[in-house]
Amino acid sequence: MKVFVGLGNPGEQYAETPHNLGFKAIDALAAELGVEWKTEKKFKALVAKALWKGETLWLVKPQTYMNLSGECVAPFLKYYGATARDLLVLSDDCDLPAGRLRIRGSGSAGGHNGLKNIIAHLGTEAFARIRLGAGRSPDERRGLIDFVLHRFSETEAAVANETAQLAVKAILCWVDQGLQEAQNRFNAVRTTNPQEQL
Repeated sequence: MKVFVGLGNPGEQYAETPHNLGFKAIDALAAELGVEWKTEKKFKALVAKALWKGETLWLVKPQTYMNLSGECVAPFLKYYGATARDLLVLSDDCDLPAGRLRIRGSGSAGGHNGLKNIIAHLGTEAFARIRLGAGRSPDERRGLIDFVLHRFSETEAAVANETAQLAVKAILCWVDQGLQEAQNRFNAVRTTNPQEQL
């Protein structure tokens, strides 16, 4: 069993923003696997279940706000008898150029409040994650919060969609061939758009 969690903020006002790249990637995975989301109130989440080459894959979109993601993830893992080793979290990363992925088997939250809350609730940093590059605003006067919550332009949306599709390939590689192979194949890859910032 594998559990994939995409991080984002629920609500239309947060859709199509850099901070919701985790939601965009997990939605792309659901589409690739042909599964639909169902509301699971006991986990404060949208959940989908898929079978991939005989293995059960759980897809989870916490419906808490980003900084409370652990309130969903920890109970979900406990209920299904999963551990942090079965978990992969998808989140945005402003320190990574748009169109890039960074796959890690463990590590700190790196200032990301969603990851920070999951670590706090699980009591460990030892879970895999894919950070999706959001880049930073070329306007130095623009604050980080304002940037990560702004709506994508048409060009930015295209880069974000390509990044999500790249994440899907990385996830399925991770399932089929393991973490090391996924890192080797996707940590140095960029989407076809060479743009440095979203």
